[in-house]
Amino acid sequence: MSLIFETPTLLDQLRRQAEELQQTARHQFLNASAETLLRQPAPGKWSVAQCLDHLNAYARFYIPAIENAIQGKLSGSLPPAPSPTFKSGWLGNYFTNMMLPKADGRPGMKMQAPKAYRPLTDLDAGKVVNEFIEWQEKMKTLLDRAKLVNLQQIKIGTTLGSWLKFSLGDTFRFVIAHEQRHMAQALRAKA
Repeated sequence: MSLIFETPTLLDQLRRQAEELQQTARHQFLNASAETLLRQPAPGKWSVAQCLDHLNAYARFYIPAIENAIQGKLSGSLPPAPSPTFKSGWLGNYFTNMMLPKADGRPGMKMQAPKAYRPLTDLDAGKVVNEFIEWQEKMKTLLDRAKLVNLQQIKIGTTLGSWLKFSLGDTFRFVIAHEQRHMAQALRAKA
């Protein structure tokens, strides 16, 4: 099923969500002890730092890809033409909904992280938290810049392979849903 959004409303909503993620990291984790951030709640369960390290790995892939795609569109010979609405693709919508946590913060669908995106065990917890906060700042900047382009026309490859591409709008929705999922996991790990 596809959804239709008013583009400015969607981008504002996603920006607020990125801001909430950033503020949660600042208030919950920035001044927490390394012991708290590195403690795994149970064997095989991720610590706060591991949850954020996993998200940082995805940000290292998606943020530059989004930035390059927007910049390429803005520096092209034809001026960008933002659309007043954005229609989510059925696959992008499916992946976003699959990532979203339930109302209680638990994952909707359990899944294994791809090997390349599994977090390390030996982490500098403070560095991981700061990196996550920096990525959220970059995400907010990109959401602001995205108001100048058409969210439907720009395609972004995924971590599953360049053969699978989402529209820019669905990429933003998916990445932030993924971050919300693992932020809820990090908060559970801290508690």
